[in-house]
Amino acid sequence: MIDAMEPLKHASEAPVTPLPTVIPSIPEYQQAGDVGQRTLWVVFVLMVLSSIAIYSMAFRQPVQKRLFHILTAFITTFAAISYFAMAVGDGVYLNKISVKEAQKHVPDTEHIIFREVYWARYVDWSLTTPLLLLDLALLAGLSGANILVAVVADLVMILTGLFAALTTEQSSKWGYYAIAVIAYLTVVYQLGINGRSVVQAKDQKTATFFAAIGGFTLILWTLYPIIWGVADGSRKVNVDSEIIAYAVLDVLAKPVFGFWLLFTHDAFSSTTSIEGFWANGLGKEGAIRVGDDDEGA
Repeated sequence: MIDAMEPLKHASEAPVTPLPTVIPSIPEYQQAGDVGQRTLWVVFVLMVLSSIAIYSMAFRQPVQKRLFHILTAFITTFAAISYFAMAVGDGVYLNKISVKEAQKHVPDTEHIIFREVYWARYVDWSLTTPLLLLDLALLAGLSGANILVAVVADLVMILTGLFAALTTEQSSKWGYYAIAVIAYLTVVYQLGINGRSVVQAKDQKTATFFAAIGGFTLILWTLYPIIWGVADGSRKVNVDSEIIAYAVLDVLAKPVFGFWLLFTHDAFSSTTSIEGFWANGLGKEGAIRVGDDDEGA
C-alpha cells in the first residue's frame, strides 16, 4: 500500500532556498558638527569687527568720498547677519534627498539623505555680490548699461544656485547649475573684458589696481561653484568641510577685498569725489512742488 504522506516527507527533506529579504536603510543625516558651528561663529565675529572698522574709516572721509566705504561696509554687515543666522540655526533647511540603489536579486531600494542647506548664505550672496560688483564697476568706470547686465546676471547666478541646492531631482539640479555657470560667465565678461577696456582711460595706477583686485575677485568667485559642485551638488564632502571652505572664501572675498580696496583707493591722489544727490540731496531744480503754484487756474 502506498503511503499518501510519502511525497510530502521527501519534499520536506529537500533544501529550501530562503526568500531574499529587503531591509530598509536607515536615513542618513548630513549636518554640521562642532567644527562647523565654531567656524560660523568665528566668521560672524570677523565680519562684525570688519564692519566696525570700515564704518570708522568711512566717518573719517568727507561724504563726497565715502561711496566705496559705504558699499563695502554694507557687504560685511550683510555677511555678519547671514553668519549669525546660520550659527544660531535659523538660516538652515534640512533638505530630503532620495537616492535609488540598484539591487541584483531584490527590488531596488531607496536611501534617504537629509542634508543641511544654508539658505541664509544665498540671501547673503544675493545682497553682497551686487555690492561687490558695484565696487569694481565704479572703480573701472563701467557704464550704467554694463553694470545693470552684470548685476542681473549675478542675481540669476545666485538664485539658480539656490534652486539647485533645494531641488531633489538630479536633472533639475544640474540644469540650474548650468544656468548659473552661464550667468557667471556673463559677469566675467563684463568685468574682465568691458571693465579692463574702460579702465584704460583712467590713470595707470587705477588700471593696474583694477586688474589686480578684479583678477583676485574672479579667481575667488570661480572657486565657489567648484565647492558647490562637491558639496551641495554631489555631496562628496561633509557639511563641516563645506562650511570651512565657504568661510575661507567669504573672508577673502569680503573683508580682505574691502580693506585692500579702501586702503589702496584712499591712497590715490585721484580718489573719486561724488557731489550732487549723493553728497547734497535733491536741489531745488526738478523738485516736486505741492500747493505753491503761483499761476492761476
